[in-house]
Amino acid sequence: MVAWALVASGYRDAEGALTGAVCLPIAIGIAIVVAGSGCGTSFQAFAGWVALALVGQAVTLQTIDAGRRLHFQHYQPLTGLWRTRPSLLAWIAIQTLIVGVALGQRTRAANGLRPAGVRPWQIAIAAILSLSTAATVSVSVPRYLAELAFAISLQLLGVATIVAVASAFPGGALDAVRRGVDRLAGTAGIETRVAALVTIVAAVLNICSYQRHPHVEDEVADLLQARYMAKGMLTMPAPPVPEAFDVEQMYFEQDRWWAPIPPGWPAALAVGVVAGVPWLINPLLGGAAVLLAFAILRRVYDRRIAAIGVCLLAVSPWYVFLSMSFMTHMLTLTLALLAAVFVAWARETGRARWALAAGVSLGLMVLARPLDAVIAAAVLGLWSIGFGGTRLKPSAVAALVAGTAAVGSLTFPYNQHLTGDPLVFPINAYFEKYWGHNSNAYGFGADRGANWPIDPNPGHSPLDALINANLNTFSLNTDLFGWTTGSLIFIAMFLCSRATSRSDRPMMAVMAVVFAAHFFYYFSGGPDFGARYWFLMAVPLIALTVRGIEWLAQAAGPRVFVAVLVLSAMAVVDYFPWRAIDKYYRYLDMRPDIRELASTHAFDGGLVLIRGRRGPDYGSAAVENPVDLTSPAPIYAWDRSAEVRAALLRAFPNRPVWIVEGPTITKAGYRVVQGPLPAAAVTAQTWHPPSD
Repeated sequence: MVAWALVASGYRDAEGALTGAVCLPIAIGIAIVVAGSGCGTSFQAFAGWVALALVGQAVTLQTIDAGRRLHFQHYQPLTGLWRTRPSLLAWIAIQTLIVGVALGQRTRAANGLRPAGVRPWQIAIAAILSLSTAATVSVSVPRYLAELAFAISLQLLGVATIVAVASAFPGGALDAVRRGVDRLAGTAGIETRVAALVTIVAAVLNICSYQRHPHVEDEVADLLQARYMAKGMLTMPAPPVPEAFDVEQMYFEQDRWWAPIPPGWPAALAVGVVAGVPWLINPLLGGAAVLLAFAILRRVYDRRIAAIGVCLLAVSPWYVFLSMSFMTHMLTLTLALLAAVFVAWARETGRARWALAAGVSLGLMVLARPLDAVIAAAVLGLWSIGFGGTRLKPSAVAALVAGTAAVGSLTFPYNQHLTGDPLVFPINAYFEKYWGHNSNAYGFGADRGANWPIDPNPGHSPLDALINANLNTFSLNTDLFGWTTGSLIFIAMFLCSRATSRSDRPMMAVMAVVFAAHFFYYFSGGPDFGARYWFLMAVPLIALTVRGIEWLAQAAGPRVFVAVLVLSAMAVVDYFPWRAIDKYYRYLDMRPDIRELASTHAFDGGLVLIRGRRGPDYGSAAVENPVDLTSPAPIYAWDRSAEVRAALLRAFPNRPVWIVEGPTITKAGYRVVQGPLPAAAVTAQTWHPPSD
């Protein structure tokens, strides 16, 4: 089944690339192996239920419209599914019948995971918290309510199925499960192994799914900025025809151009540029953050919580796919965790130098993502003066403040150099010039925002803030673990259990501060990589999930660990491949084909005119441009108008010219139309406008 799926033409697009539909037959093949492995053993029933759950989640994923376009994912309407893929609905109905009958006949087993002492109202509130974001909002309220009802039914089916799975696990093997969890928690160096695994998986995904190429406009600007910073430059000389080199998030002046991104992340990427592996920086940071998360969790809780927590990080699609990307958020999380570890060391040793190091980390966060730095500084500042722990010595508090101020203040001369005002951030100057006054301002107002298609409404109001919160919470419920039950189920149950302790309060405080800080910002972060603006919540979410699992296991026994293990295995088999293939491969039509064309057509010394839209057609090619446009390397320019083309040919009169059509024109990859041609021959040719 698996081999057939990988070679069958029906699971490939017109270019021969796998589509997300291939994940269903692969899941069926793996399910057959799982079911067969249990035949004739005491695990036969358990293996059968696992197989059912594997196929069930794969079927559910096929009902989702996620894909490579810029939009939040939604379930396809039932009417559309009934017309196009009725077999999916038939499977859901069959699975519902099988699970319902089985649990109805085994009420004792169905109650096996229900914790003793939990009242119905607590279960009801936990269910509301978990199920209310099973789907996210739509422009049409009836469409949203219908989708939410369908999503809730699927999530409840996932819960019921996993209850059946755990209930079918042989009772005689439960002691082995308990010992296995204890052994895992006590394994020396578990955090190092998990960190290495995260780095390897993220690097492989970057190579195979992301193709070592930026796919989001932010990433294009980040990488361009990293390349000129790797040359020791803070700006680049202005291109001779600025209109032909126009990409998102680049600021053009008369004599220079520059990316308005805060310099911290591009500087880190520049290290990778110098080494020739910019795509490896985030996978390495993902592994480093695992080590730091373990160090924090071990101090706030204990080694057991820390070990289980980092294992869950390793199977978190949200965490691993951000580790795969070129986005800035993994750096800020790593710096925040590093600062927290240094504060913990300062508390344990009484030495101010560790507090100074924490301040340096916070200062570096200011240079990377200022709002995240404010959040981390607020939380760690309160922690340092005694909230949630022992107060640091006055000298250590002073060192923390001094370190933050010394490094963070470097942003002022940087701002001065780019904007002419130390208090005006480049990103705000960019938005003011290209998107309008106050378009990137903080707080509520009718003039906030850039009116992007994925922005809920013009401006920013408390209603928009609630919509953004819904979008991000839905993304967490989906992407945090990729569980068919919803990723927030154990957190919801734990928070309703009234079993929270003093150690949980700092984690809840971090989540509350992150939520509150972004409540007043007009943009949710969009559908790229889940709730990325809330990424500082990652470790608290993991911690509270583990606390919920442990609390439920104490009340209901080790079958809870069986459920978590199966859910995570299902995410690895079903969710990871589906997300990597269905969404992030050629996401937003960004693709590295121009790199391959350059090697096969010998573009060296040429002027390559890219036909199509600014993004993705030109943006995906522009990232290959050299910093020095006078170098013999290929120059990629946007063929945006006849006037721009004529100006380009005057500016680069001695370069052979190539004309390449982009993906929005070809509906596939980049395609060389003509070339090499002398500039005089191109001037006389008819120019074709970019496609809409």
